[in-house]
Amino acid sequence: MSSKLTVIVGAGPGNGLAFGRRFHAEGHRVAMLARHVDNLERLRQQLPEAHYFSCDVSEPEQIHDVFTQIRQQLGTIDTLIYNAGAGAFGNIEDITGEQFEAAWRVNALGCFYCVKEVLVDMRGAGDGNIIVIGATASVRGGGGFAAFSSAKGAQRNLVQSIARHVSPHGIHVAYVIIDGVIDMERTREYFPDKPDEFFLQSDDIAKTVFHLTRQPRSAWTFELDMRPFKENW
Repeated sequence: MSSKLTVIVGAGPGNGLAFGRRFHAEGHRVAMLARHVDNLERLRQQLPEAHYFSCDVSEPEQIHDVFTQIRQQLGTIDTLIYNAGAGAFGNIEDITGEQFEAAWRVNALGCFYCVKEVLVDMRGAGDGNIIVIGATASVRGGGGFAAFSSAKGAQRNLVQSIARHVSPHGIHVAYVIIDGVIDMERTREYFPDKPDEFFLQSDDIAKTVFHLTRQPRSAWTFELDMRPFKENW
C-alpha cells in the first residue's frame, strides 16, 4: 500500500468521487473536500475509506485551516486535484457583479490558495502533481457564459503560469479541459433524450487523470482535453 496522499478539492458524485475511487484503488490515501457537509456524508457512504473535510474554497481562511488539518492528520500531500467549479450562466446583461465575482472566487482564487498550500512541501520534495480540472469555457467565451468563461479563462492562465514556475522543480502541473456533459443522474434528467454516447463517463476521466500523475518527466502533458467520441467540436 502506497503512503502517497491525494487531496481532491471539489468532491461530488461525478468526477470527484471517480477521482477518489481511482486513486484509492491505486493505493493512495485520499482526502475529499466539499463545501456542504451533506454532500460529504453521501460520498462517505460510497467511499468510506477516504477522509472527508468541509471547505468553501471561496473563503481563503477556510482553505488554510483545512489544509493545516490535512497535514496534521494525514501528512504531506503528493497530489492535488482541483475540481471545484461554479458559475452563474448568462450573458453580461443577465448576470450581476456579485455573480461574476463569485465564479472567479471559486474557479481562480480558490485554485490560487489551494496550490499555495501544497507548493512548499512539493518543492521541498522535488516531486508532486497538481491537476486542475477545467472546461471548454476556459478557451472560448460563449455569449451566455460571461461569468463562467471569464473565471475559467483566468484559472487556465493561472495554472499555466504555475506550471512554468514550478515544473523545473520537479512538480507536474496539468490542466484538463472537459468538453461535454458528465453522465450523472441530474444530467440524464436534463438531457432525457440523449443516447449513452453523448455523455462523458467519470470513471474514464479518472483513469486519464491518474495517468497524468504517472507520466515520465521527459514527456509531461500540460494541457489535455477530453470529450465523447461523438461530441461536435
